[in-house]
Amino acid sequence: MASTLAILRPSAPAPLAGPRARVAAPAAARVALPSRFRYSPARVPLGSEVAAAGADALFVDYKPTTAFLFPGQGAQTVGVGAEAQSVPAAAKLFNQANEILGYDLLDLCTNGPREKLDSTVISQPAIYVTSLAAVEVLRARDGGEDVINSVDVTCGLSLGEYTALAFAGAFSFEDGLKLVKLRGEAMQDASDAANSAMVSVIGLDSEKVQQLCDAANEEVDETERVQIANFLCPGNYAVSGGVKGIEVVEAKAKSFKARMTVCLAVAGAFHTSFMRPAVSRLESALASTEFRTPRIPVISNVDALPHSDPDTIKQILARQVTSPVQWETTVKTLMGKGLEKSYELGPGKVIAGILKRINKGASIENIGA
Repeated sequence: MASTLAILRPSAPAPLAGPRARVAAPAAARVALPSRFRYSPARVPLGSEVAAAGADALFVDYKPTTAFLFPGQGAQTVGVGAEAQSVPAAAKLFNQANEILGYDLLDLCTNGPREKLDSTVISQPAIYVTSLAAVEVLRARDGGEDVINSVDVTCGLSLGEYTALAFAGAFSFEDGLKLVKLRGEAMQDASDAANSAMVSVIGLDSEKVQQLCDAANEEVDETERVQIANFLCPGNYAVSGGVKGIEVVEAKAKSFKARMTVCLAVAGAFHTSFMRPAVSRLESALASTEFRTPRIPVISNVDALPHSDPDTIKQILARQVTSPVQWETTVKTLMGKGLEKSYELGPGKVIAGILKRINKGASIENIGA
């Protein structure tokens, strides 16, 4: 998504927020965490009240004030991770990653080559680790711990959902990295098995983009059909599908009054049925990974809702690779519920650009690593 999302130009980041009072929440929805908390799974006891409402209803009435938002594939650039090396806790994450991945992730992040860093199998672990390293960079700043403690909701764009779940304690940093590694490999293999692609359509609302997809699908075989894969923000929607279908979308876009189309430098048609071969591998890995109830709401890409039941979260993550990303709905819902401040943690400023497209007055700060 890098080439398309580079079109988004966020405003300059605001100064780092200082300590602020945390909004009170029901006792069952909060877990007291030690100040040294580092992505280890948080155990959240479900009381009789919550159990009666259902194991997945813990965050149904969440009221967000401060959010951590994590980027997805396409945000990476050569040089990421360098800043993190001056913060011991952040540098440690890269050392742990090297042991789990079996290669020097930091070297690829800081030195490239770009072609290798941009590959699905490398970029997904790179963004996951760099984004969580950015949390530690923030923690090391004056007032950073207070900012982290003020966060009461989190979410991530596609891959970034795994980062958000790790931050929220749904699984450990190590287990999350293993899942992300497998996810990248499975998605790459699924892409290699089919001739597919992605393109962003700029300047149309989602209804018009859907009409464009419908028109393209009338001219191609079923195996080449296209669909909206990423609902990013007004005027920017990514379409995935067979190469022939994508070519028709590009050819017809001007007749639908699109400002432009941008072919995305990704391996294949992510977030569509083209990724079905990856699902069974993901399901197996998710089933064998220990999950806990997140300590704060994590908004799902699939349905733009928070989920608290570990088994439900696993099912949704398996569905995520074949389901459209509901990012626009997620952001609008957060803002409609009263979100006051957001932080984008990790490489790039893609999410800041999206937020500003949805709400010019949105308050967001970028924390890199």
